[in-house]
Amino acid sequence: MNDGSNYNCLKVDNAAFIKSDYLLENLWIKSLSILSYYGIMIPISIMPSNKASGADNQQERLKTIGWITGFVDGEGCFTVSITNFNVSKPWYQVFPEFVVTQSESSVKALERIKEYFQCGQIHRNKRKDGRQEDLMKYCVRSISDLQNKIIPFFEENKLATHKHNDFLIFRKIIKLMAKKHHLKKTGLVKIVHLMGTMNNRKKNPKFLESSETIRRILQMEKRYSPISMAT
Repeated sequence: MNDGSNYNCLKVDNAAFIKSDYLLENLWIKSLSILSYYGIMIPISIMPSNKASGADNQQERLKTIGWITGFVDGEGCFTVSITNFNVSKPWYQVFPEFVVTQSESSVKALERIKEYFQCGQIHRNKRKDGRQEDLMKYCVRSISDLQNKIIPFFEENKLATHKHNDFLIFRKIIKLMAKKHHLKKTGLVKIVHLMGTMNNRKKNPKFLESSETIRRILQMEKRYSPISMAT
């Protein structure tokens, strides 16, 4: 009969045997082979706790979340633009974007953000003067990604600067677009008014007059009743 001499052993009595479930839970025993009920050597293999590594991972995740939130407060923005693709016809397209910018030497920061969100692309804006680093931009433009990844993140992790207000307006616009309201004249006019209140445009009362595309869209408004800004 094997006396357990070839194992790293723990000698237990009957009471310890009864408490084997306690051992399994608190000592993280990988395997426990019981050779007898009383007073013998029981071979065990004790593994390091998975709880410690799980706590470390959670701590790292919280650090990353805090880092991204602070980084976007400083280097990110939520923007919406409207383009007319047909000069002779009112064919407008709305472009919402979540953007974070950095110089080329700091592109790894953008790669880290992209890896976290698992969406978007990093684009290069080449400098024409040749004397400065190219500007790198992390952009998320997909309505689905904005709605399901970017917006929930910043709802849970609020920005500390004025960009939080931009985010709230941006969220309203994305909700309108998700419901296809931007494809209707009334919805398009509503989006234009919302655009006029974000990205410091509210400090520029001539914003709604500064673009031919915007002026054309606002002409549509005269044909409709006033539009509520609530969503």
